[in-house]
Amino acid sequence: MEILRRQFLHLAAGTFALSAVPRLAMAQTYPSKPVRIIFGLAAGSAGDIVARLIAQWLSMHLGQPFVVENRVGAGGILAAEAVIRAAPDGYTLLACGSPDIVNPSLNDKLDYVFLRDIAPVAGFVRGPHVLVVNPSFPASSVPEFIAYAKANPGKISFGSAGVGTMAHMAPELFKVMAGVDLVHVPYRGLAPALTDLIGGQLQTIFATTPPAIGHIRSGKLRALAVTSATRSETLPDLPAIGEFLPGYEATFLVGLGAPRNIPADIVDRLNKGINLALADSGIKAQLADLGAAPFPTTPAEFGKHNADETAKWGKVIQTAGIKPQ
Repeated sequence: MEILRRQFLHLAAGTFALSAVPRLAMAQTYPSKPVRIIFGLAAGSAGDIVARLIAQWLSMHLGQPFVVENRVGAGGILAAEAVIRAAPDGYTLLACGSPDIVNPSLNDKLDYVFLRDIAPVAGFVRGPHVLVVNPSFPASSVPEFIAYAKANPGKISFGSAGVGTMAHMAPELFKVMAGVDLVHVPYRGLAPALTDLIGGQLQTIFATTPPAIGHIRSGKLRALAVTSATRSETLPDLPAIGEFLPGYEATFLVGLGAPRNIPADIVDRLNKGINLALADSGIKAQLADLGAAPFPTTPAEFGKHNADETAKWGKVIQTAGIKPQ
């Protein structure tokens, strides 16, 4: 966690050092007070780091604090419910991501419909996960990993930040496509899972790049491949899993949502502000260092992406027979 804390402090300092950008021309009515961005996963996760980076930029350029609040529990459901119950006035927003896309297919007893009850505002980033193993693990490539897994069914455990997170879903898709049997061990956040992987209690994690990249560079973890469709600019020497399993792709997503019925002009103002942030050279450089790519969208484009991803991962959940825990 100390590495993640230092990493975020570095990012925050870099944000304040960005070249001056005139404040966006906005109606005086919004924002006129602090804005909460609720996020359903733990501090230090990839989504948390990105949400805080964008919130820093919005705070500087929109004239009011944008504060990220971690509401951890039930795989992001508690955070989504809090935003859905909030007034649709733009002062309570949701940093939404892969768990929000997965939860509707994972849990048929939700009291809400994500695609209906959360209005899409803007994408923040998309980025790959990276398949990492303990350095003692007897595989140095994806083909060797698959061969070892097939020879040792049920003996390889993978950690995740919880059921339904992309660190869980990415290996589930891998299991289906590679025909291997891996055992899921959910944690309350990716940081403790990485600690156990380094300590040898786990064999592998499909980790988001931000919390894993420091361990990769220090040699504490061995990286085998990335989960994006193509190679990552941050880790260009690593192959994509799709080079060995054609069609494989699993990326983490972070964006912004709001309670439905939020006024369209507020959505438009937030969308324009976020897209300006993503176009900032300083923000882009820091996201690249995290292994994430800016994902600028219109609200409609972000909504369509969420719908497409919901359908994709719903099929994986059904095929793998995944149940909530």
